[in-house]
Amino acid sequence: MRLAKEAGFCFGVTRAVEIARNTAKEENQVYTLGPLIHNPQVVEKLAQAGIKDIENMADIPVGSTVIIPSHGVGPEVMAKLEELKVHVVDATCTFVRRAQNLAHDLGRRTQIVIVGDQKHPEVRGIIGYAGEQALIVEGPDQAELLDSFPEVAVLAQTTQPLSNFQSVIDVLRSKTGSVKVFNTICHATGMRQQAALELSRQVGVMVVAGGITSANTRRLAELSRESGTPTYHVETARDLKAEWFKGIEVAGLTAGASTPNWIIEEVQTRMKELGEVMVVDEKNENSNVNDLEAEEVKADVSEETVNVSGRPEETPAGTDEAVQDSNTKDEPDAVSEEGMEETVEVKSLSPGQIVRGVVVQVGADEVLVDVGSKSEGVVPFRELSAYEAASPQDIVSLGDEIEVTVVKVEDDEGRLILSKARADAEKAWVDLQAHLDDGSPVEGVVREVIKGGLLVDVGLRAFMPASLVEQGYVEDLNKYVGVEVKSRVIELNRARRKVILSRKAVLEEERALRKQSVLESLEEGQTVRGIVRRLTNFGAFVDVGGVDGLLHISEMAWYRVNHPSDVLNVGDEIEVRILQLDRENEKISLSLKQVLPDPWKQVVENYPVGSIVKAKVVRLAPFGAFVQLEPGVEGLVHISHLADHHVESTGEIVHEGEEISVKVLSVEPEEKRIRLSIREAKREARKPRNTQPEIKDENVTIGEVVGDIFENK
Repeated sequence: MRLAKEAGFCFGVTRAVEIARNTAKEENQVYTLGPLIHNPQVVEKLAQAGIKDIENMADIPVGSTVIIPSHGVGPEVMAKLEELKVHVVDATCTFVRRAQNLAHDLGRRTQIVIVGDQKHPEVRGIIGYAGEQALIVEGPDQAELLDSFPEVAVLAQTTQPLSNFQSVIDVLRSKTGSVKVFNTICHATGMRQQAALELSRQVGVMVVAGGITSANTRRLAELSRESGTPTYHVETARDLKAEWFKGIEVAGLTAGASTPNWIIEEVQTRMKELGEVMVVDEKNENSNVNDLEAEEVKADVSEETVNVSGRPEETPAGTDEAVQDSNTKDEPDAVSEEGMEETVEVKSLSPGQIVRGVVVQVGADEVLVDVGSKSEGVVPFRELSAYEAASPQDIVSLGDEIEVTVVKVEDDEGRLILSKARADAEKAWVDLQAHLDDGSPVEGVVREVIKGGLLVDVGLRAFMPASLVEQGYVEDLNKYVGVEVKSRVIELNRARRKVILSRKAVLEEERALRKQSVLESLEEGQTVRGIVRRLTNFGAFVDVGGVDGLLHISEMAWYRVNHPSDVLNVGDEIEVRILQLDRENEKISLSLKQVLPDPWKQVVENYPVGSIVKAKVVRLAPFGAFVQLEPGVEGLVHISHLADHHVESTGEIVHEGEEISVKVLSVEPEEKRIRLSIREAKREARKPRNTQPEIKDENVTIGEVVGDIFENK
């Protein structure tokens, strides 16, 4: 009797069972939402440990602990559990979780097709993350019935045969514009299928042990049958029958990924016992047994496969139904065999090779990665990154798909040793050379500040001098640590492991492009928003979309401005009008006062001729004083109107900043001129109040006037 090289629990199932057992030790009320794995014997043992299998969420007590099974659930189930206020422990297989995450990300952008069993809980969970538009097909025949789409993304149930997955992809490519393929098949599935296929070709009968509802176990049985070997699917040793091994020299045994070792051992022991009994019976067999009856028995065994209950199942299509001799077998169909080999392909690795894999375990000092080999590879903590980290969890997470370099195919302990840091570095050298050649920027994360600049992670350690971090001087470089930056590769020397980057070059180029774009979009007379960047004695420089324009001091207000700081502060956001635009020389003249109301448009109404108004002396001249009636409106009090007597100097009568009363003599809004008089304002103030009625007619007699006065009294 021979046991397949790969059989029994996979990593995901082992992890789920360990999570369940550890949870049961810490919690009192523990439930699994449906069977934890597809094996009733394991589920029964978990129940004995206090972990109950429950189907209806409504029956879950508040405050209890619920374990998500290895095949996962959809987001609607997770939301319902949150509403029930229970403690959730997620034991979803990392390969299933990866498929769920891909479905969630892709479902928002494109049509998704999932290859798998429509009724399987894993597929129902994935479809929940993919959205209502996602479609499920079980094989190429169903794919033929789908409508045509501009683009589709194809995922697979983790236990799907690769040949079936590829067949669906071929159909979709024949009727779809673009097909994006995401192989989410678990590598452990392929390894078990390959081991089962190889063993089935070497034995006279195959036994597949595992849960009758387990999809990956059923596929192992189907694969063995397609090789032409009589195959029987059992759940436990009790289901084995002695007649299956009659005349068989060598029997084979394999088990699904959800089958525990103790079941495999029991089946293995029972098969050996039945084989020994059959040898004794054959030696003492009555020589008068009818040969025809013996042939009929053999035919019955070859044509039937037995399930866990011992009931016969229909032989799968393509299986050779002819009676087979115990020592020889018909060769299976060549196309079918080739397809099976493709389905269960296991990678052959060599040192220095770079391969992709999925993180299946994150430990304290190492990470396990499934790269499709016969066993998971080990990435030591020091080989995870070229930069220091507190723990492996800071670099990778369960389910991450990463590239690794094969360091050793087998170390002293027989382990496959891998390096993510070396794979990152190798890929980075190639990428950086491409960026240097075509001048395109490269993105990386600043890891630390060192003397003279920054260390940037671009797949390997790169140096960015402090002078090339910004367009100007940077006082504190620590603010860049942990920040993703875009920079230009300006020097690359692999022999000396030297990489020099410049973020300044990228910023300057971006600014130039932005400046050109802004200049092309601006027009004279246009009103735009800008930010005051710098003040000078003659004006302010205002950033209008990445281009600096000059706001001259004369254009800051309708009144005289002594210094720009009297009106503006650096950082102010203002609206300005474009007065002049010189695209060739990249010069822009701006005006702030042009977007403000012109006070001269209201001077006639606000300051009628003859009115007495308050004003502030703002400037003295030999010929008079300039006074401000309101911001933006100034008038002149000529020296001859400063007083009733002759004035030698303006300063004899008024001083800057003094508030005075003036009389409006004339208003010329078009010329922006107002003539004012202090002398006339004082005369008006000295005039006695006239209580007599105004004489409108020169011919009125004195008697009439006197009469009016008496009437007023």
